[in-house]
Amino acid sequence: MPRQIPYIIANEGCERFSFYGMRNILTPFLLSTLLLFIPIGDRTTEAKHVFHTFVIGVYFFPLLGGWIADRFWGKYKTVFWFSLIYVAGHACLAIFEHNLQGFYLGLALIAFGSGGIKPLVVSFVGDQFDQTNKNRAKLVFDAFYWIINFGSFFASLLMPLFLRDYGPAVAFGIPGILMAIATLVFWLGRGKYVHVPPAAPNPDSFSSVARTALLARASSPSWHGLSRPGLVVAGFGALAAVVSLCMTPAWGFVIAACTALVLVLAFGGIGVSMQLERARGKHTDEAVEGVRSVLRILIVFALTTPFWSLFDQKASTWIVQANTMDSPLLSIFGWNFTLLPAQMQAVNPILVMLLIPFNNVALFPIMRALGITPTPLRRMGLGIALSASAWVVIGMIQLWIDGGDKVSILWQLLPYALLTLGEVLVSATGLEFAYSQAPASMKGIILSFWYLAVTVGNLWVLIVNAGVKNDVVGGWIASSGLSPIAFQMFLFAAFAAAVAALFALYALRYKMVDNYRKTA
Repeated sequence: MPRQIPYIIANEGCERFSFYGMRNILTPFLLSTLLLFIPIGDRTTEAKHVFHTFVIGVYFFPLLGGWIADRFWGKYKTVFWFSLIYVAGHACLAIFEHNLQGFYLGLALIAFGSGGIKPLVVSFVGDQFDQTNKNRAKLVFDAFYWIINFGSFFASLLMPLFLRDYGPAVAFGIPGILMAIATLVFWLGRGKYVHVPPAAPNPDSFSSVARTALLARASSPSWHGLSRPGLVVAGFGALAAVVSLCMTPAWGFVIAACTALVLVLAFGGIGVSMQLERARGKHTDEAVEGVRSVLRILIVFALTTPFWSLFDQKASTWIVQANTMDSPLLSIFGWNFTLLPAQMQAVNPILVMLLIPFNNVALFPIMRALGITPTPLRRMGLGIALSASAWVVIGMIQLWIDGGDKVSILWQLLPYALLTLGEVLVSATGLEFAYSQAPASMKGIILSFWYLAVTVGNLWVLIVNAGVKNDVVGGWIASSGLSPIAFQMFLFAAFAAAVAALFALYALRYKMVDNYRKTA
């Protein structure tokens, strides 16, 4: 095992405590303090909008961090400097607890700093391995994900108490201190890391091959008389993106900009794939096949976006539901306590810490004994399906609440268990999948696209929330006999179930590759 791994793991544990410490109290803080000037009927919707906009930023900025690391600074320097921005963001949250602009500035800095380092720490772990010890990489990726949830568990358990008993300055200040410690620990290991240098300008880079493929003419028109049908498709995507941006006054900037980005990536990718063979000769066969591999990976990433739209709402929609539920008096070893709604999120990380070793020791060996190989794509597809089942259960609980009954907050344990099992199968596996499938020169950017899937998942949440405000949609929901929140829950469940079926079909066609380094 590489001796530098403990520094990275310790850094990740502290950083995740800092992130989840502030993230898991963000919705309660918005509802109880910062957004009190908003009418109570609109406050929940606005709090969800702010929360998911923040998450979109967190998972968008990996594109910037990955690009800077791959082309200029390298992973270590990028992580270090973005971490300092991250610390400054935490400081703003603690200082500007009652100032809307100052608090939003802190959220923006955290989104920028956290997003910038997010793909790099994962790929930095992978850089510490080569073909001689890659068999230990899965163990470390699991440990990496385990420590994330170790930090998240204590943050989810403690920060709601600090917010209630000591106020937001202390509750947001403690995560800032943990982030400063994380940065220090990462710096202390600087002399022990394997530093993979930034890639030199490459004429066979992904963007170069894609550009050549789109612009190259065919020797003779073949598709409705067009010599460059892929360029037409990509151009249509760009036009649709411009139309999306023009809808900013009606949709809001975040929805319009994210929709434009999705359209450019989707239609641009289709266009490149249609004409990719035209890049042969002008670029190496290895480069062309590398681009083909990236495009196939992006399809897998796109199919995981419904999972993220479901998973991230446990810190918004599920907390809103928990606020309407009864919390019974509990007793553990003579200690009596009542769970706060935000503390229910601690169920997720503690289950992750239990399920990761359970899967490796029991579930996966049993599957192999039955002749079922738990490939990464099979695990991810099953995880998406499990997330859909979790939302069916949470929707049934909402129907119970809407019926006027008093419902214990402990009923949320079942959907949390289903969602967490889905998370372990999708998220932990996805980190391993993304690194192993990415070409050597594209690992930082590919992992950035993995996190961009989370941005798109939260985009679906904003679109649905905005749609529910529409009078026509609202009337349709009312005629269904469901409350708006219950309708959304079943809608998201159906969305994830349908995509899980598509994921299973695509997984049958996907050919795995091995892109770990050949030598130390």
